[in-house]
Formats: sequence, structure tokens, C-alpha cells
Amino acid sequence: MKALFIVQGEGRGHLTQAISLEKLLRDNGHEVVEILVGKSETRRLPGFFHRSVHAPVKQFLSPNFLPSRAKTYMNLPRSVFYNILRLPEYVESMCYINQRIQESGADIVINFYELLTGLTYFFFRPSVPQICLGHQYLFLHKDFELPKQNRCSLFLMNVFSRLTSLRAKCRLALSFRSMPKDGKTHVVPPLLREDVFTQEVSSGNYIHGYMLNVGFAENVCQWHNEHPEVPLRFFWDSWGEEPVKKVDDTLSFYQLDDVEFLRQMAGCKAYASTAGFESVCEAMYLGKPLLMVPAHIEQECNAFDAVKNGAGIVSTDFNLDHLLAFAENYRPNPDFVRWVQSSRYVMLDELEQFIPQNQIHHMYMVEEFV
Repeated sequence: MKALFIVQGEGRGHLTQAISLEKLLRDNGHEVVEILVGKSETRRLPGFFHRSVHAPVKQFLSPNFLPSRAKTYMNLPRSVFYNILRLPEYVESMCYINQRIQESGADIVINFYELLTGLTYFFFRPSVPQICLGHQYLFLHKDFELPKQNRCSLFLMNVFSRLTSLRAKCRLALSFRSMPKDGKTHVVPPLLREDVFTQEVSSGNYIHGYMLNVGFAENVCQWHNEHPEVPLRFFWDSWGEEPVKKVDDTLSFYQLDDVEFLRQMAGCKAYASTAGFESVCEAMYLGKPLLMVPAHIEQECNAFDAVKNGAGIVSTDFNLDHLLAFAENYRPNPDFVRWVQSSRYVMLDELEQFIPQNQIHHMYMVEEFV
């Protein structure tokens, strides 16, 4: 099977999922022919992604959510206005995506929650089957319990999810736990990188963290000034800063590097983040107590579900006192660990249903001969 990946480039979650899935497919005799990544003027593709994948990587201009002026939470009206102004460029991107689908020779397109992929399938109708993968599709499941607040934001988020998956054969919804299929929505385990499984886990004296938007750094610094004795190591997407910005002996900010990020997570006492699905799963697998500070509605849903699974607590800011108190009585969830470990088998079973029939026949012939 030859696969073409199309990846939303915001944050690290979809990127690390693409890294994991490429390795899984390659290990089982399949090929990823090309990886297309959405880019914007406000984000930069991390170096770890280029170093971790084998397929050629190409980028195209894609819609992006803009942070508020304080660079903390997402600003929806500003984001909508900004993206409307760039519609002609996004039309060019869709033409490019359609061209790459046709010319890559792919048997299947795997869409990691990129809006323009769904729109390309709606307007251009390529014949190559599209499979959508992302935890956001779980929010479309009839049995998933959504938070009671922000009904309007939840509705808009699910509209967005449906737009990303227009004309998809199925939606693979990454989840903290197993759930039955719901129409096109198939629930699968989190797709964690192999590096997560090889970490040496220990309990250090520092709090590890990641913030999607750099505006939260001021909040972290404020808490640090009141508790300078607690070591803090936070990762961020502030590309204008040096690789490691050392504020003082107990507070440092790091540029996003996935190898270093996981190493430091494995050795931390507790983890604080803006509730991105991927890093929440990594912390749960490594047995680290969590403080989640959602920056937008999708992360609010992640945090809501993670709390139900005993992973941690939610806050409106990085008040790490609550995290330290929660960590004293925290117990890891062994059911989640077993669910994650089943990922490679569940994912392959889902994707190999789309192998072209002539290739299946060839595979059987080889197997019979051997």
C-alpha cells in the first residue's frame, strides 16, 4: 500500500502522529510516498519532524487559528477574518493538494485533520480513498460526553471536523479508551511515538511543561517568582528565542525538540500543559500527574475527558500549587497503558482494509509460495 499523508501543521500532536504512523506502515511493508504539511506565517515546522520521517516533505499554505493579543487563548473572530482574506491562496493550495494526490501514485490518502484536504475532496473529488485521523473526530461520536458549557463553540468545532473529513471513507478517532464504532467514526488507541515506549521513567524534582501559545509564559514566570525553589522546565513555540532560554537556576524555556521533550517528561515529577491530546497521552502513559490549561475549545474537551479518566486536573492558569497537591495522591491508569499498547494492531487492521484488491491477491500468492 502506498500512502500520502496530509498533515495540519499547528502544534506538535498531528506531526508526531504522522511520524508514528509512517514508521508503523514502513515496518509492515507499506510505503509513505509523500507528506504534505499545512503551513502559516505564525507557525514553523519543527526540525524534529524533518529528522524523524523518511518520505519527502512538502508544504502548502493552510488556514490557521490566531492567538489573542496576549498570545494565550485562540481569537476566533480575528482568525476567521484573517483566513477569509487569504481565500485565493487557499484555493491555490487545494489545487496543489489535488495535483499531488493524482501524481504521487498513492493508493490511500491519510488526512491528519487538515481542513483543505476535506475541501479538496469536496470540490475536486479525487478517486483515491481518504481516511481521516485525529482525536477531534471522537467528539462526533454519539456516545462521547461533551462538556456542558460553550455549546456554540462545540457546535462550530464539530462543523470544522466534518469539513476536514468531507467524502472520507472513515474517521479514525483517537481516544483515551475503547468505544464501539459509530457510523464512519471508528475509535482507535492513541498513536504514540516509539520513543515513548523506550523512555526510562523516574520521578525527578522538577515540573515539566508545554504551552501552545507563548503568552502563557508570563503566567508561568509569575508563579515561579512566588515559588523559586521549585525547578520548572517548559517547552514553547517561541522561535525568536535561543534554543534554551535560562531565566535563572530553576526556570528554563526550551525550543520544541521532541527527543528532549520526551526525555524530560520521563524524568519529571509532574506535567503541566495547554491540554494538547498527544502530550496528555504521553504523560498518562509515562504515569505523570497532569495540570491542563486549555487554550481553546478542542483542548477543553481533551481536558474534560482526561479528568474523567483520572489523568489530572484542569485550571484556567498555570497555578502549579494545584498540580503539586494533586501529584501527592495520583495513581497511573493501567487500563490506558494496555489500550495504547494495542495501537499498532488496531491501526493496521483499520488501514489494511483499503489495500487495493490486486495487491492483496499478490500478497496471498507470496505467502502461499513461502
